[in-house]
Amino acid sequence: MNNLFMLYYLYILKCSDRSLYTGITVDINRRIEEHNSSEKGAKYTRGRRPVKAVYLKNFKNRSAASKEEARIKKLTREHKIEMIKKYGQRNIRKISGGRD
Repeated sequence: MNNLFMLYYLYILKCSDRSLYTGITVDINRRIEEHNSSEKGAKYTRGRRPVKAVYLKNFKNRSAASKEEARIKKLTREHKIEMIKKYGQRNIRKISGGRD
């Protein structure tokens, strides 16, 4: 993949137990599939399937995505839920081309 045009995605997943998982990836569709069906998914999400993306945001570089990931991981659950309610579905539709 050409790094010049690579986007990094920060994502928040809602797990089957209603917990939230935050991560970053360059291929959001592949990564969600991994979380839902393979051993490549995070250890945290393996026992909490299925998972669903509830928040997505894209970044031009890994550093910016990682900084935002670290910031979000420090938020309380309540703050994450507020952020998801305010921006989540709009960002998912924008990035996925109108699909949920």
